[in-house]
Amino acid sequence: MKISVEISKYPLHEDYIPFIKDFIERLNQHSELKVVTNCMSTQVFGEYDVVMPLLQTHMKQSFEAYGKIVFVCKFICGDLSA
Repeated sequence: MKISVEISKYPLHEDYIPFIKDFIERLNQHSELKVVTNCMSTQVFGEYDVVMPLLQTHMKQSFEAYGKIVFVCKFICGDLSA
């Protein structure tokens, strides 16, 4: 099953840009994901069983590395990248 996810990341830190870029760069390392970024959010497209564990891993890494972060996510069944 395909899934589309829209993610906005809000690090509760004054110098927040590197925290956001790190998360996006880590997602882009996975060729099985399609990652589209704009100035307001990042969209991730792929197979549900691939996307969800990767998001879990990278969100946890962000919390461990940077502390307090707010993630706002929308999950939609299907591939809306086209």
